[in-house]
Amino acid sequence: MENTMKSSWKGAVFPYIVYVMFFLGMGLTSGSIVHMPLDPHKYTIVLFVGMGVFVVASLLNEIVIDKKNLSIGSTIRLVIFSLCLSVGIGMISGGIQHFDDVAEYAAYLIPGGIILSFTSFLLKNNIKLGIKKGLPLFAVVLTIALFLSFALKNVAANMPKGEGHSHSHGEEEELKSSVNLENAPSSSVSSNTSYYFTANEEGSISKIDTLTNRILATIKVEGSIHNVQMSPDNKILAATLMPKNVEHDDHGSAHGHGVVLFYNAETNGLIAKVSAGNHPAHVVFTNDGKYVLATNSDKDNVIIIDAKSYQVVKTVQTEKGPHGFRISKDSKYAYVANYDSDSISIIDINEAKVTKTIKVGKNPVTTAITDDNKTLLATVSSENVVAVVDLATNNVEKVKVGEVPAQVYIQKDNKYAFVANQGTENKPSNSITKIDLSTKKVIETIEVGKGAHGIVVSDDNKFVYVTNMYDNTVSVIDNSKNKVIAIIPVGKNPNGITYKN
Repeated sequence: MENTMKSSWKGAVFPYIVYVMFFLGMGLTSGSIVHMPLDPHKYTIVLFVGMGVFVVASLLNEIVIDKKNLSIGSTIRLVIFSLCLSVGIGMISGGIQHFDDVAEYAAYLIPGGIILSFTSFLLKNNIKLGIKKGLPLFAVVLTIALFLSFALKNVAANMPKGEGHSHSHGEEEELKSSVNLENAPSSSVSSNTSYYFTANEEGSISKIDTLTNRILATIKVEGSIHNVQMSPDNKILAATLMPKNVEHDDHGSAHGHGVVLFYNAETNGLIAKVSAGNHPAHVVFTNDGKYVLATNSDKDNVIIIDAKSYQVVKTVQTEKGPHGFRISKDSKYAYVANYDSDSISIIDINEAKVTKTIKVGKNPVTTAITDDNKTLLATVSSENVVAVVDLATNNVEKVKVGEVPAQVYIQKDNKYAFVANQGTENKPSNSITKIDLSTKKVIETIEVGKGAHGIVVSDDNKFVYVTNMYDNTVSVIDNSKNKVIAIIPVGKNPNGITYKN
């Protein structure tokens, strides 16, 4: 019996385990390579685990199964080139599996993987071709790889703008988006192309005409819309979406598979969706139109998306709880409020790294930055203040505002800043605070609806728009008179708001 068990172990079970390790290592390696832009820290760990499993399988196969007596030099060569082989095959496998998701990335991965895996295979197995055979063979492989790269880049360039990188598993996670057109305004009004959009956490976006303050369309999705943002050319609307059945507090983290959605601002058609971690919070375009940034509160990072290809190109780690943020007018820096770390992370966007961290007070929600990059504002929700930061000295002054301030917005001429005071669901606030930036003094407190949260100012500085989360409305304020002139019912729990000129 004992001999039978030993024989079964050596002849079947052990080779099976090694065989599984080979493919498990391959799978982990290929998956980590193609997912690397989404979360470099996590998938670097997965990559090393996958390569380690593949190397161990290679050693067991050579030494135990094939019973080869390897020298130290041969063992080192086996380990090194097994690692390279696993990465090369992983590049090919990952690139093929996710070509539709990351076409431009895959156009480099697949040809590069062919060259790396072929070279590693020859060296791992000590196959000596000699110069006469080797050079022509390598020339052919290199030519094939270069041609393949060129062809795949052309395919990627001619593909319709897709969904970015995401995984959909059946009906549960499939994004369903529909547009309901409201009672159409008169033909004289319908020619207007200036709108504001609200992010309604019930799972919709309201599109509202600025001339009539009437809802033109409601874009419905399955999940919770948290934030919306207009592109600098006023053509694209971005929104952060968390899946249905995901609960979160006003500024905290959640668990699920979230995305950034991109819509045509005129037709309301969905252009693309990009995977953005478990809890995408806020989304902002750079003013040069090159990138879109989104905070992922669950993984404490900011993803950087190419605004043309809708591919994640970089990820930047921040402190805990990154939430709201704004980007400098010159498109160089992002100023991210870290809710759970009481700080602001200043990110160099081109370098994709945090250059400075400034403590501002307990639980900052979001930020605003003046056009000259000299003064930074941050709402500090647990202290009921706005932190005013001199970026030359890092000196922080605090201006008292209403209860539990949420968003802050600086009007185009940088004269005034507006703060939405939300309060809590049990004890909602119903005001916005108007601050003179030259004196850093509150000059007006304007009553709005319950749970004031999102805030934006029209490009001509004439009107201020505020979402009232607990009233399910938007308040429109005449900026010159400091009074509400219209109240518009929208979807349930309106959060973020953005303006299209």
